[in-house]
Amino acid sequence: MDIFSDLTFRGSIKEIIDILIVSYVIYKLILVLRGTRAIQLLQGIFVVVLAWALSFLFNLNTLQWLMNQMFTYGVMALIIIFQPELRRALEQLGRGKLFSRTASDEEHAVNQRIGEIVKTVNHLSKRKIGALIVFERETGLTDYIESGIPLRSDISSELLINIFIPNTPLHDGAVIIRQNQIMAAGCYLPLSENPFISKELGTRHRAGIGLSEVSDGISVIVSEETGQISLALNGQIVRDIGEESLISKLYAELRPPKSQPGEKTPFWKRKGGGPIG
Repeated sequence: MDIFSDLTFRGSIKEIIDILIVSYVIYKLILVLRGTRAIQLLQGIFVVVLAWALSFLFNLNTLQWLMNQMFTYGVMALIIIFQPELRRALEQLGRGKLFSRTASDEEHAVNQRIGEIVKTVNHLSKRKIGALIVFERETGLTDYIESGIPLRSDISSELLINIFIPNTPLHDGAVIIRQNQIMAAGCYLPLSENPFISKELGTRHRAGIGLSEVSDGISVIVSEETGQISLALNGQIVRDIGEESLISKLYAELRPPKSQPGEKTPFWKRKGGGPIG
């Protein structure tokens, strides 16, 4: 029997559009979940589905029964487990940000982000106040975010400066930034065990380097002994980096794909970033 015999041209177009819409919605939901614990939960769900398929393939009756029981109550469990992510997706949908974001919006957002960070580290550097600020990129840093005090606030130099004031509860830990939000402060990061790191570098620098070794995150560090600003990326550290070099490097790593002014960035190329104006 030919399954395509009753499929008309109009029906074919409709099915293709249907598939494309569903695929795009799934892609946007994945972007919402990226960098959260939900990614690990999805991996676990994939393992369960794989076990269910294998139980049918090899006719494993006991495993089939167990999988069927899990799927019976699985929908309600998923709603409960993914409640924060579902709420976040619905909020973005209500603000009209789930399906549309122009490249100029992304450039402006990261332009502002870098500007606030540079303003912060310059202020702290002049006063020799130690600081550690981390930019999350593709690798999710949720585990490290959860080790600190949640903030979920807009990025501002005033807030960052106050966080790192000595003898305050959060000044010893790291601040982690996800996109355009300060997610948490006072976070604990993994220390680098690289034996070739200079003995002059203390715990703050080793934490910044260590984070860059286990992820693609970018660490900006201010030394409380010298006031020098350093940048750690891919397990390497650039010490005493100048303001222009810092801006240039951050822009190079965080900038969005190039596109014409006002043109929407294709969804497969979006990343986030922008220059300092």
